[in-house]
Amino acid sequence: MNHITDISRERIQATERVIRPYIRRTPILEVDGSEFGLEPFKIVFKLELFQHGGSFKARGAFTNMLTRRVPAAGVVAASGGNHGVAVALAAMKLGQPATIFVPSVASPAKLDRIRGYGAELIIAGDRYAESLEASEVWTKQSGALPIHAYEGDETLLGQGTLGLELEEQDPKLDSLLVAVGGGGLIGGVAAWYQNRVKVIAVEPTKAPTLQLALKAGKPVDSPAGGIAADSLAPRQVGKQMFPIAQSYVQSSLLVTDEEILEAQKRLWEATRIIAEPGGATAFAGLLSGRYKPERGERVGVIVCGGNTEKVTI
Repeated sequence: MNHITDISRERIQATERVIRPYIRRTPILEVDGSEFGLEPFKIVFKLELFQHGGSFKARGAFTNMLTRRVPAAGVVAASGGNHGVAVALAAMKLGQPATIFVPSVASPAKLDRIRGYGAELIIAGDRYAESLEASEVWTKQSGALPIHAYEGDETLLGQGTLGLELEEQDPKLDSLLVAVGGGGLIGGVAAWYQNRVKVIAVEPTKAPTLQLALKAGKPVDSPAGGIAADSLAPRQVGKQMFPIAQSYVQSSLLVTDEEILEAQKRLWEATRIIAEPGGATAFAGLLSGRYKPERGERVGVIVCGGNTEKVTI
């Protein structure tokens, strides 16, 4: 199976038409780098934290439920939080039952949203990988439809619609910074751009799933810790997105927890954007200087989630 051609621009366009009635066209915000003490280049924030459910995950969740047959048992998902929120939301909107497995590190803000959307919430294990194993047992017992957080054509195609939307909003980007956990978002977005924009992965130092995979030439086990562990810390990067990343992702940068916290703080101070740690990670790659744009470069930054209780300021 050729995962690169499976997630084609044509299929992403078709997917966008299917899910458009159910998702928001989230805004962009252009600012000058000097607002953050950086060199004079333009930063274009894609504010996906304003998506239904508070993150980009709604795109993949609705794609799965609108293009696959959902049995009477409904759907099941394992999630560090945001994917569970999105699946619970989509299930509520489409009138289907949902069971969501989450690890103990999931933030209270995300747990409250899952419960608020009417899903059955089960806390299983301390990390995402353990919740995934528990959900797979439940899938066999119940017959529910599993919706994976970052694997599967439907998930990647749904996340790829963010790239399509961003290019329509700003066709002149030179580069795009994207936070990586399992890689569904960067896999879909990179498959859309196909090297027409320089796509840069940004990962926490305590969960370098893609960077380790790129060095090894295949997905490998990674540490799964850090302040963004509820959204960016699976055991491995996705197998389906990995060849897409090899072809279309320029590099992976690592940022510390302290740099992520600083990015959260500066986003709030300068723009009043409240991002969760995972949502601020891509910007941390820019603010920390790990990614150094050329003078005059137009840099896109995806603020991918905003499900948090607080921002340290």
